[in-house]
Amino acid sequence: MKSLSKFFLNCILVLISVSSSFAEQNPSGDGSRKPIVIIVSMDGLPARALQDPLLPMPTLRALAASGAVATAMQPINPTVTWPNHTAIISGVDASRHFVMANGLIAFPSDGSAPQIKPWVDKDQLVHARTLYEAVTEKGMTTAQVDWVAIYGAKGVTWDFGEKPDANGEVPRELIANGMVTREQVEHFSDGSSPAWRDEVWTDAAVDIIEKHAPNLLMLHLLQTDTLQHQYGPLTNAAYAAYAYADGCLKRVVEAVHAAGILDRTTFFVVSDHGFASYTHTIRPNAALAEQGFLHKQGNNYVGSVWTQAEGGTALLYIRDASLRSDLVPKLKTYFAHVSGIAHVYTNEEARSLGLPSESDTDQAPQLYLAAAAGYAFSNEVDGPMTLTGSPRGQHGYLNTMADMQATFVASGAAIRPGIHLGTVSNLQVAPTIATILGVSLPDAGQPAIREILR
Repeated sequence: MKSLSKFFLNCILVLISVSSSFAEQNPSGDGSRKPIVIIVSMDGLPARALQDPLLPMPTLRALAASGAVATAMQPINPTVTWPNHTAIISGVDASRHFVMANGLIAFPSDGSAPQIKPWVDKDQLVHARTLYEAVTEKGMTTAQVDWVAIYGAKGVTWDFGEKPDANGEVPRELIANGMVTREQVEHFSDGSSPAWRDEVWTDAAVDIIEKHAPNLLMLHLLQTDTLQHQYGPLTNAAYAAYAYADGCLKRVVEAVHAAGILDRTTFFVVSDHGFASYTHTIRPNAALAEQGFLHKQGNNYVGSVWTQAEGGTALLYIRDASLRSDLVPKLKTYFAHVSGIAHVYTNEEARSLGLPSESDTDQAPQLYLAAAAGYAFSNEVDGPMTLTGSPRGQHGYLNTMADMQATFVASGAAIRPGIHLGTVSNLQVAPTIATILGVSLPDAGQPAIREILR
């Protein structure tokens, strides 16, 4: 414990002692001295967890003590992983980037249930300019490890993705170092635990830092999300996941220190959303089947109206546009009276929540169903519309919900020490990083958090 404390004390002293003049690290200078930004996303780490003095995250606390920390960071709607990671890296919400789920929502021509397709190219899924593209355009380098909505993206120099390519440069480096086998990379998610995947993703991030030192590195850790879904937020299992994520963060900070680049590196530790507990599950598709909108065809259901559950919200799609003017008000009235549904928004009303217009993209729903506290949605068609079970964890609720608020910590070369912020928007992360790296994101919906910058 003494050696751990001494290490982080030294890190803090180095971070604080960085010159308040950041001009010498301006991107227009010598390439070897350009700024470095590392974003570590701890999926689903609630802002409220940081209020617990017994939270076992010494690395995150050390970075917060030497930099800036927000009481909360408000995510965008829907409060789901892919839409919010896209917001963090682009500065625009779903009304602009069109990401509404953890992948592209596809609508089979046979009228069967919508499908979420994660392995589609970024240009097909994300309709926004991103930080990594802007950084690459300026002649700097980028890397991503388990980032999302980034497959086939231009502007990524090095990567070890959620679905890694065994022939990629970074996977080959890990294989050569004996840290993972080729077979494990080729079957990365097949039966592996989220803890093991986070370990390998951290190995990849450390490898990239040591061998390549990109100007922008994006690392996404996932076990914090997985265990909170299963056991709920702020449970013993959740705290174990938080501590494990902190250990991964410690390895990243140590790698930066060992590489001799701490004096020009800025860390952003964020989460994409918070977490809430629920005990009641609502199945809107079961109601649609009961009303005749869905019917059995062989082993599957088909129909003209479907909902896609996103945890605390559900997206309702009326496939036949000619039916919308008649069905939207009827279905809105029906679902507004279902116990556990707090509000039902039309597409026009949902635009005030940052959702896209149905005239702009087929990803936009005709109705947006918001669950009350203690309730969540699922996609099943068979069985009763509402079930009660043991407490579990979920997100996807409206972004104004206290439990959905995310984490924001920034520390390092570009950050003033001792800054305590109130609530910030995750739309401010990308423009703040853009300012540090000297690139432009003209479409960003919020300004940079300039009060934290040196």
